[in-house]
Amino acid sequence: MTEQDLFYLLALQRVEGVGDIIAKKLLTHCGNAEAVFKTKTSQLAAIDGVGAALLKNLKDQTVFDKATKELEFIAADNIKVSFFLDEDYPDRLKHCIDGPVLLFSSGNINLKNRKIISIVGTRQITSYGTDFCRKLIEDLSPLDPIIVSGFAYGVDIVAHQLAMEYKLQTIGVVAHGLNQIYPKTHKKYVARVEENGGFMTEFWSTSNPDKENFVRRNRIVAGMSEATIVIESADRGGSLITANMANDYNRDVFAVPGRTSDKYSQGCNNLIKTQKANLLTSAADVVYILNWDIEKKVKPVQKQLFVTLDDDEQKIYDYLLKTGKELMDIIALHCDFPIYRISGILLNMELKGVVRPLPGKLFEAI
Repeated sequence: MTEQDLFYLLALQRVEGVGDIIAKKLLTHCGNAEAVFKTKTSQLAAIDGVGAALLKNLKDQTVFDKATKELEFIAADNIKVSFFLDEDYPDRLKHCIDGPVLLFSSGNINLKNRKIISIVGTRQITSYGTDFCRKLIEDLSPLDPIIVSGFAYGVDIVAHQLAMEYKLQTIGVVAHGLNQIYPKTHKKYVARVEENGGFMTEFWSTSNPDKENFVRRNRIVAGMSEATIVIESADRGGSLITANMANDYNRDVFAVPGRTSDKYSQGCNNLIKTQKANLLTSAADVVYILNWDIEKKVKPVQKQLFVTLDDDEQKIYDYLLKTGKELMDIIALHCDFPIYRISGILLNMELKGVVRPLPGKLFEAI
């Protein structure tokens, strides 16, 4: 992405009424952000969701001044910018329809490791939650996962601290621009986080940690992760919003159970009770559900000479023949199956010898 490309993308973001979904429609139709501003109004009007008000707002020249100022901040503070089609953009977040068009980051983030999990929960973490979080991260550390959280009080900062203690990469997704840190008391952790990991946000330097930004931030936490783990939560809270978003994105969700009388276990218990989360008692549950046991030897399956596939199985088989190996979640997305059905279909296909499972919830056609 050139500086000119970034300039026009920033300007497009400042156009009133242009959110991530509309921006992606405009970019797809016009080819790039600069072309959006130069395309005839009559052509833009044909795009679904583009009305008269938005067409008028696209003529607002003040967006270019705002883009210039933000570009100066990005250059001066050595901020890295990832476009949603770039290779360094979080892979799983690309498949979220409302994923940010641009992500700003600092530090030394390396997303080549596909084992990315988010750990979230209450800001009032108890000793039970802290002890469980420590044991979980300690036991997962040999698998070298990336630990994502929101850098807030409670479970978030505990997860970041423990990730650093066990020398794991950790990423704080923040609800404001990268020119500040919230809460301010966590500023003392910034340098250590950026040594092996860093910070990520969709918000400009002009954005403060406003209440509504935290909900938007949560979708990045859920969307970029293979699984979301809720350590402790009351019956309401931001971590439950993150868990629901993860479910909407067909991600795995785990919740740590607690006593029915414990205030900060009610949210987790409800997630498990309503089957919105897997019950989490140890790191082994994560390894098993996510198929992270890379040392496991997969028993070879003999493909039958004559195999009859139903319509659903044939659809998946044809897709895998085109793509090669693919994640179960992505198969479900592209073949238009709910995640709870795809696992059963793939199991039947495995028994028929037409697909084989691979480490990391990947499948390939035989």
